[in-house]
Amino acid sequence: MIIKLEKFSCKEIPQLISWVPNKEFLLQWAGPSYTFELLENQLQNDINMMLEEDPKNMMFSAKLIESNETVGHIELLWIDRVNMSARIGRVLVGKEEYRNKGIGLQMINAILNIAFNELNLHRVDLGVFDFNLPAIACYKKAGFITEGNFRECRKINGKYWSLLNMSILEDEYRNLK
Repeated sequence: MIIKLEKFSCKEIPQLISWVPNKEFLLQWAGPSYTFELLENQLQNDINMMLEEDPKNMMFSAKLIESNETVGHIELLWIDRVNMSARIGRVLVGKEEYRNKGIGLQMINAILNIAFNELNLHRVDLGVFDFNLPAIACYKKAGFITEGNFRECRKINGKYWSLLNMSILEDEYRNLK
């Protein structure tokens, strides 16, 4: 299964929402910026902002090349054209049947290609909760290095979650190829 990234569109909002079963999953996927009750409106607003000149965020759908089926979602956030950096976020392989098949790594590699080869960025980072071991393994395989741990920085249902910050620099990316 080989994927391609395409700009996320309004018509894909219902499918993406269907992949987010509850607020705990929403926090793990999107961090604290989205709320479960307002998710559709917030996604629509983000799509509108993406249409501006030199957008700060870019949203993508991951589609299987052979069938054009949408199987995932990924974003490049906080694009900083002065410091030449951005953050990967909201990475999701939607249906369970497509997980653990290398699609997540393809998505990361595709967005790194956009970041380093199209936008000519110098640094890309991301945050991942420390219990999300499959995602951490994927990011390491793509060349990300763990920079630090934001200990117990998110509270959900009375429990605290810790967030790892990982990054990759342009020369590290180029040395992997």
